[in-house]
Amino acid sequence: MVNFQYYAPTKVVFGKDTELQTGALAKEFGASKVLVHYGGNSAVKSGLLERVCNSLKEANLPYVTLGGVVPNPRLSLVYKGIDLVKKEGVDFLLAVGGGSVIDSCKAIGYGVYNDCDPWLFYSKQAQAKGCLPVAAVLTIAAAGSEMSHSSVITNEDGWLKRGYSTDYARCKFAVMNPELTYTLPSYQTASGCVDIMMHTMERYFSHEPHTELTDRFCESLIRTVMHNAQILMEHPTDYHARAEVMWASSLSHNGLTGCGTVGDWASHQIEHELGGMFDVAHGAGLSAIWGSWARYVYQENIAKFVQFATHIMDIPDTYGTLQEIALAGICAMEDFYHSIHMPTSLSELGIHPTDAQIEELSEKCVFFGKRTVGTFKVLKAEDIQKIYQAAR
Repeated sequence: MVNFQYYAPTKVVFGKDTELQTGALAKEFGASKVLVHYGGNSAVKSGLLERVCNSLKEANLPYVTLGGVVPNPRLSLVYKGIDLVKKEGVDFLLAVGGGSVIDSCKAIGYGVYNDCDPWLFYSKQAQAKGCLPVAAVLTIAAAGSEMSHSSVITNEDGWLKRGYSTDYARCKFAVMNPELTYTLPSYQTASGCVDIMMHTMERYFSHEPHTELTDRFCESLIRTVMHNAQILMEHPTDYHARAEVMWASSLSHNGLTGCGTVGDWASHQIEHELGGMFDVAHGAGLSAIWGSWARYVYQENIAKFVQFATHIMDIPDTYGTLQEIALAGICAMEDFYHSIHMPTSLSELGIHPTDAQIEELSEKCVFFGKRTVGTFKVLKAEDIQKIYQAAR
């Protein structure tokens, strides 16, 4: 187990009707004028936006609104948000939506606080010195951005999808009402469940020994999400299943499942390039490439993949050789993805990148030779090309 710091300062307010407390919470954390940031019409049609805004009014908090966030949130809207916040004198950012909206808020917060182009931070040209306060009313269980220090933004100039992580951007509070996720399409629910699982799997596949407690956290979380994802495919308004998945979303990406380990994150980096070039759903992109990544790297630490197979995927330890058990575990996870209608290849994802596009994706992933990705197996551009090719 390596040394670690666990920092999770976000106040979580979880349960039915909790969005009605939003105004009081914003006031508690020092807001005097709020930007309410959201995505499309669903927040309006459902009445959620009105309830949140009424809650702000009841707390005597003035606010302005900015909609239009899309999956793989765009830098161009971040710039609009920065201009609006400066013009209106906003000092608190409230995301009403999922990870894309929260990430857009975080990027706006970086831009305003540091009075500069936030892309400087996402492109690793500078380090932020702070961020305007951010909070969330969560409507999608997936990204875990409501408790994480991370955010991901897509720059339309070159279609580069890049992440940036600092504790400055951790949400002050997160309002989490599982009922707000009832109306999500099944594809979005399933994609979110994959993302939740992958946030923990990226941490689980580590070479670090003696992480028994953290490993058990990981295994329990993944199994819990798998069980409840299948329930939600048939019963989308099952409150208890929605609640389990929503809470798992936060715990999977607030650092708990990585305590004492060294995370890999190669699958996320590989998928980010797919999201940038093809604008695919993040979770679906992850399921499409994970099996190819796993088969490419499993022999680096076959014992960890055997543990994954036996502890999570219920492959008997008498199944065969260590290699056979490890590969059976990978196949079993792909079978699970199919059971919730998620892709396990790029063709199933609906994209057919050319050889030239795969080369471009791979070079972008390693920042044109400036970095490698992954720790379970360190990957260069040529390795990433092979994974994309295997995933076709």
